[in-house]
Amino acid sequence: MIVSIFNDVIGPVMRGPSSSHCAAALRIGRLARDLMDGNFSQVLVEFDRNGSLPNTHDTQGSDMGLFGGLMGWDAADPRLPGSMKTLADSGVKISIETVDAGDPHPNTYRLTLFSEKETRTLIAISTGGGIMEVIELDGFKVSMHGDYFETLIWIDGDAKDAVAALETMEGVQVFLHEEGGRKMIEVKAPAFVSDEMIAALDDVSCVKRLAPVLPILSNKDTRVPFTTCEEMLGYDAGRGTPIWKLAVQYEMERGNLTEAEVIAKMVEIVRIVRNSIAEGIAGTEYEDRVLGHQCGKFGEMMAAGKLLDGGALNRIILYVTSLMEVKSSMGVIIAAPTAGACAALPGAVVAMAESMGLGEEEMAKALLASGLIGVFIATRWTFAAEVGGCQAEGGSAAAMAGAALVTMVGGTLKQSVGAASMAMQSMIGLICDPIANRVEAPCLGKNVMAAANALCCANMALAGYDQVIPLDEVIETAKQVAKQMPREVRCTNLGGLSITPTAIALEKKLAEKRACGSGCGCG
Repeated sequence: MIVSIFNDVIGPVMRGPSSSHCAAALRIGRLARDLMDGNFSQVLVEFDRNGSLPNTHDTQGSDMGLFGGLMGWDAADPRLPGSMKTLADSGVKISIETVDAGDPHPNTYRLTLFSEKETRTLIAISTGGGIMEVIELDGFKVSMHGDYFETLIWIDGDAKDAVAALETMEGVQVFLHEEGGRKMIEVKAPAFVSDEMIAALDDVSCVKRLAPVLPILSNKDTRVPFTTCEEMLGYDAGRGTPIWKLAVQYEMERGNLTEAEVIAKMVEIVRIVRNSIAEGIAGTEYEDRVLGHQCGKFGEMMAAGKLLDGGALNRIILYVTSLMEVKSSMGVIIAAPTAGACAALPGAVVAMAESMGLGEEEMAKALLASGLIGVFIATRWTFAAEVGGCQAEGGSAAAMAGAALVTMVGGTLKQSVGAASMAMQSMIGLICDPIANRVEAPCLGKNVMAAANALCCANMALAGYDQVIPLDEVIETAKQVAKQMPREVRCTNLGGLSITPTAIALEKKLAEKRACGSGCGCG
């Protein structure tokens, strides 16, 4: 998979507490729905006992996303909190079980779907920030990221002629999967294989069409100019190209877009973020959460001059916390790069831009700059806290925001990557330990810390402070540190603040409230 800024870094537009859980699960559910042609009467969901999902699938949005995807909804659908009840009310029997599968990835979804005429299986992983991969389908090893039109063709007999015929189509990639005497042809293409083409093939026993779930499609000739910071600097060759322009060049090649289209897409995201900030400050309500509306009081005290003088930092705190409150109330947010770290980057960018009198296009360029830093992280590592702890979420957001803030004052390419490196260095080793198994606290404080860290490192980079360690080496170091982290402190609800007496009591209280259906939306 070649990372896209819009597919994998700044996005998706979504509701829910966690992109690793909710947005990725929704995409998995959408593909599973297509696998059954939208017709199924029973769903079995299995989670590995030693993964992260047995303890978090309910409270962090996996169920909400998965069943919303099986309903065919998108990630910003307001009905998502009630998706499980809606699916069950439609007559579908739902079973969720914990099994000893030995899955190597902590965020592994095992689905078995039943209808009167067929049974299908699908195994997929969520890799952070809404990114997912289907790794097995009906026992065949595959690699599907949702960035192609996928046509699946089961063949009874020799498949060579069918493969040869399909390979004559323009822009297709054809893969023959064989398992236990069974054969399935997978065609990745910019459009589905036509009925006429399939009718011309011999021994076809079944055809399935899985629609893309990502906004930016791929093609077999997709190329990008660089995938690491070092390669980007080599590509620039000392010309001093602003990092946002390099981000535009990257996404133009990745998504076959024009410069105007890339900037326009990011301006749309800026507008969604600004609407969410306003919604958060005005006040949000949601029963099933730890924290209530707090940012409104902060805004009032800031306006009245009753807070310590923090300059633009106070506006950043207000915007970051408002976005976190919108997320926790199931409002619309942008995973940037994740839902758990959705606020640090856009909150810092919008707040600082407004303080400087900059417009939405300048905000969009700053987010594009941040997106390129995110590309380097996602290509080499992960945004998933279940894999890397909060250093993968908050640390990535801080690095991205550092580059974005430098961009807004016209800083150099060197200063942008220096700010990103210093910001991520400052957060290596940060654990993920959500209180009461909700992505709210200490997540809110960590988002504020990430934004403040980004501001400090941006100013340090502008003043010529030495990053010492290149960004690529910092990313690799965080990756290695993650392997040394105990599972208990990687978003499993088994360590850190998650297991304090207060956290346990809060979780119990919220569980009782959910059980009685008091306004949580789960029925």
